[in-house]
Amino acid sequence: MTTAYEALDAWIERHFDDEVRFLQALVQVPTDTPPGDNAPHAERTAQLLAGMGLHAERHAVPASEVTAAGLTSITNLIVRQRWGSDGPVVALNAHGDVVPPGPGWTHDPYGAEIVDGRLYGRAAAVSKSDFATYTYALRALQAVAAAEGLALRGAVELHFTYDEEFGGELGPGWLLRQGLTHPEIVLAAGFSYQVITAHNGCLQMEVTVQGRMAHAAIPESGIDALQGAVAILSALYARNLAYRAQPSRVPGIRHAYLNVGRIEGGTHTNVVPGQVVFKLDRRMIPEEDPVQVEAEVRRVIEEAAATQPGLQVQVRRLLLARSWQPDERNAPLVQALQRHGLAVFGEPIAASGTPLYTDVRLYAAAGAAAAIYGAGPRTVLESNAKRADEHLVLDDLRRATRVVARALHDLLGG
Repeated sequence: MTTAYEALDAWIERHFDDEVRFLQALVQVPTDTPPGDNAPHAERTAQLLAGMGLHAERHAVPASEVTAAGLTSITNLIVRQRWGSDGPVVALNAHGDVVPPGPGWTHDPYGAEIVDGRLYGRAAAVSKSDFATYTYALRALQAVAAAEGLALRGAVELHFTYDEEFGGELGPGWLLRQGLTHPEIVLAAGFSYQVITAHNGCLQMEVTVQGRMAHAAIPESGIDALQGAVAILSALYARNLAYRAQPSRVPGIRHAYLNVGRIEGGTHTNVVPGQVVFKLDRRMIPEEDPVQVEAEVRRVIEEAAATQPGLQVQVRRLLLARSWQPDERNAPLVQALQRHGLAVFGEPIAASGTPLYTDVRLYAAAGAAAAIYGAGPRTVLESNAKRADEHLVLDDLRRATRVVARALHDLLGG
């Protein structure tokens, strides 16, 4: 007698070529963020889903909110499937927005080329792959439930959103604030060989260091903003030594860290720079208080700036993403993923934290029990996510789809 799990596996195997073609079509529509003109990708996704018999609700974020966030267009999608009148609502969330490709590619970043069992392209791994994982896991469950008469109770929702790179507030955050969804359980895009159950927080700030321009031949007539910025940067980077001495207790998360990712300023080689602007990223471990972290960063900047006479400094918060704390309410989801991960992959699937920050924190703050799991390798580094030649091993996609479909079956009482 064929079990429900075997039936789900068989359906996914029969339709795997279609799943790969679906992912290729998603990769072939750019979603570079910035500029963040992502409504066209949502429209293409909705059309492809309609061809599978899945209705995608289109929820366009008002243009005023989108432009205020520095983006161009966002339309978030929700697909809903319910069995029975009660049971849990399980949301599956993946984001379509992604950083621009950058240099160094040996494959077309939007070609979705398949070479030696790997699909290459920007967002092939993070996280358009899980548009495919989650869509085909749901389709498999629909087909097997109908064929086998499974007594499922609850609902599955696909949430395909487009604001993860800028913090998620106009993606899942917006859907939740509008009351468009109320999931009790959330599974978000991840990789195949571990279940993530906690993550770092992130504080991003823009620091404007204002001096006074002058001819380089008479530097004493100016105030060198770059020298001031160097003093501030040195003080900020020195804090990393203290952060390393305070490790997190969450497995998979090491310690806090501060990084400066962008610097710009000056007007010409022979001009004392009058202004320097830099942007910093402060990763916060789950044990830290975001309010205290921001206050400390501002204090370090102010004290360093005070050592440079005449310097003026403005600090602007760009993003405050709180950490996602371990939560035992997600045990049924985590255990289902681990159980089926072991069965499908033939090896234990560990549960741990991650130093990344994700949209999951927004669902957790709204009361959902959550975990991160999807299609991909053991590490972000292996996938080349956010680097040239990002790719996905197709066998990971195949097996992760099976794991997610089986877990959904269990969560809905199958």
